[in-house]
Amino acid sequence: MCFMPSGMDLLRLGLERGNSAKEALEVITSLLEQFGQGGQCSDIIQDFSYHNSFLIADQGEAWVLETADRLWAAERVESGCRNISNCLSIGTKVDMCSKGLKEMARDKGWWDGREPFHWAEVLGGGACGELESPDSRWRCGKNLLEEGAREGRFLVEDMMKVLRDENSGINRPGGEFPTAGSQVSTLGSERARAAHWLTATMAPSRSVFKPFIFCGTNTTTGLTESPRGADLAPGERRHGLWEAVDGG
Repeated sequence: MCFMPSGMDLLRLGLERGNSAKEALEVITSLLEQFGQGGQCSDIIQDFSYHNSFLIADQGEAWVLETADRLWAAERVESGCRNISNCLSIGTKVDMCSKGLKEMARDKGWWDGREPFHWAEVLGGGACGELESPDSRWRCGKNLLEEGAREGRFLVEDMMKVLRDENSGINRPGGEFPTAGSQVSTLGSERARAAHWLTATMAPSRSVFKPFIFCGTNTTTGLTESPRGADLAPGERRHGLWEAVDGG
C-alpha cells in the first residue's frame, strides 16, 4: 500500500519528532521528499487534496515552509510579522530548499538562472487553481498583522482580532468551508510558560478563546471532547461546545 501523507499528517509528525522549530522543519521536509504529499484532505468533500505551507516557531526562531509536490523552500523569519494562506509567499529569501531545486527549475525552463531565484514566481508560475484570487486572504492577513504591530507591540488580543476578521476571509463563520477552530499561542520565555488560547469551535467571531497551559495537572472539559469512532460521519463527531456555537 502506498502511503501519501496529508499536510496534517506532516504537521503532527513534525510536532512529535522535532524538539525545536528547525528540527520539526527537517522532519517535515525529509518525510515530504520520501513520501510526497496529498491524501484525502477533507472528510466532507471526496478526493479533495492540496499541497501545504507551514509556520513553524519556537522561543528562539521561526520558519515559513512552503511546498509543491516533493519540492520545498523555507524562509527563516528574522524580523516583522509573517503569515501564510492560499498562495506561495516566499520570494528571493530562500534560506533552505530541497536538493537540486534550482537546477531542476533551470532545466525545465521555469527559471533562466540569471535573475535571483524567486520561489513564488518560479514555482507558482501565475497558476491559481480553482481560486479566483488565491493571494487575497494572504494580503489581507499581512495588512492586519502589520496594522496591529504598527506601534511596536502586538498582544494576544490583537491576534484574536485578526482571527475574527470576516472581510479578509480569515474567519469563515459558515458555508462549505467554515473555520474549524482558531488558536493563539505565546511561546513563553525563561520566566514565563507558553500559553495557548483555543476556541475549539467554529466561527471565532462568536466563540470564546479558552486558555490552556501544558502541565502535569491540566484537565479539559468533556464539552470539547469529540465522540470517538472510526465510522462516525463528520456531523456525528461534533462535541457539545461546537454544537452550541453552530446552533447559535
